[in-house]
Amino acid sequence: MSEELKLTILKKLDSEGSIENTTAAFKDVSEDVVLGALKSLESQEKVTYVTLTTEFWTIEAEGKDQLENGSYEARIFEAVPAGSQGIAIKDLEAKFGKVAKLGQGKCLANKWVKKDGDSLVRVADSIVDQVKAGLETVHATGTHPSKDAIKDLKRRKLIKANKTISYAVSKGAQFSTELKKQATDLTIEMMQSGAWKSAEFKKFNFKSLGVNPNSGNLHPLMKVREEFRQVFFETGFEEMPTNNFVESSFWNFDALFVPQKHSARDLQDTFYLTDPTVANSLPDFWETVRDVHEKGGYGSIGYRYPWSEDEAKKLVLRTHTTAVSAHMLNKLAQGPYRPAKYFSIDRVYRNETVDATHLAEFHQVEGVIADKNMSLGSLISFLDIFFKKMGMTDLRFKPTYNPYTEPSMEIFSYHEGLGEWLELGNSGMFRPEMLRSLGLEEGVQVAGFGLSLERPTMFKYNISNIRELMGHGVDLGMVARNPACRLDKKMGKEALQRPEAVDEI
Repeated sequence: MSEELKLTILKKLDSEGSIENTTAAFKDVSEDVVLGALKSLESQEKVTYVTLTTEFWTIEAEGKDQLENGSYEARIFEAVPAGSQGIAIKDLEAKFGKVAKLGQGKCLANKWVKKDGDSLVRVADSIVDQVKAGLETVHATGTHPSKDAIKDLKRRKLIKANKTISYAVSKGAQFSTELKKQATDLTIEMMQSGAWKSAEFKKFNFKSLGVNPNSGNLHPLMKVREEFRQVFFETGFEEMPTNNFVESSFWNFDALFVPQKHSARDLQDTFYLTDPTVANSLPDFWETVRDVHEKGGYGSIGYRYPWSEDEAKKLVLRTHTTAVSAHMLNKLAQGPYRPAKYFSIDRVYRNETVDATHLAEFHQVEGVIADKNMSLGSLISFLDIFFKKMGMTDLRFKPTYNPYTEPSMEIFSYHEGLGEWLELGNSGMFRPEMLRSLGLEEGVQVAGFGLSLERPTMFKYNISNIRELMGHGVDLGMVARNPACRLDKKMGKEALQRPEAVDEI
């Protein structure tokens, strides 16, 4: 059809010189098909064309009723008898229904009738139904010579505007009635045969938008992670290197003053490597760590058990990023004293049963502050500032137990939308048994805190099953659709919990 139409257009131009209106010339062909043929011919410079837009009016259902039976006001006027007696308004309403009220108002405005008590009486002897006359003109011609008439009919929703698009076509610079297939690519075969010399190539259309290229999208976890990173940077923290996913039990547990019989080191909680199974060596201060575990020190009596070097060498997938913090604090102790703030956000691994809220791998957000004269009050004061930057101002702290912090606190925030206190994370002051073994001098205290990355992400993006956030079940469409994260703004479940949330979204 397309090739036939192109030939028909070219032959018509050849015989007539131009085509004034394609709608009239090709009545049985849709304008979309005509436009496609014209664009193709224009690209070959065989034709040029101009778009013609014609506006016309069609009569709506209510207009068709008034075209056939007269306008509402004309019907009311005809129903009012001549003379001073008139007709009761309630009789008009009984006869015409809702039309009576509309027609009555127009009649009074046109001064065709007047009220006399509860009746209408004629004022004019006769009338001209301009509405019906206007509709007859529109019906016959598709328009009306009077703009005021069109405006009135449109306001009364008796007519509707429509547009038709057609094209005026002229000969182009390379006009001919012959259609030659254009080549779109220069191929190796054309180069070898020499066919490229006589081939006619299709011109590039630089106005075409082309196909949108596929692009990557940031995962919701990465969006929330970046928000956390910015909060840390704003409060003066340095980011720790977290590329060691495998740690020795020494760094993951022993250096943190976690006893070797602690339940966290059981197979049901920790992933142990099978190849290789152990680290080649331990750091220089391993004997200090051993002695603190066995005999105590720095104000502690220790755990009083035989510490095993073989146990400390076992390799594990790190169960927390606090192992990274231990490395950094040991490195900090090697140089002259200076205050430090470190943070990390990366994956950790636990041998847990996978369900809607737990995975065997997840992300931990951790921060540590090392300084002299640090206290629990200093930590609470900082946490108030830190979480305020995320839009959380009402905090509570609950005492808890951690092997390597004392005192230790769980952090809670009141959520107005849910009407309950939500646990945010854990915090505390690192024990001197850990800090002095790592080489930090007397008087230097270290506060630490940590929280999950997944929980705030699920909350922000209204995700109820963690397996929809990580793993093979992730919907890539969800990744592409979700907006950027703002920790200090309400979104996801937070927004949905409040009545005014609809306006904000």
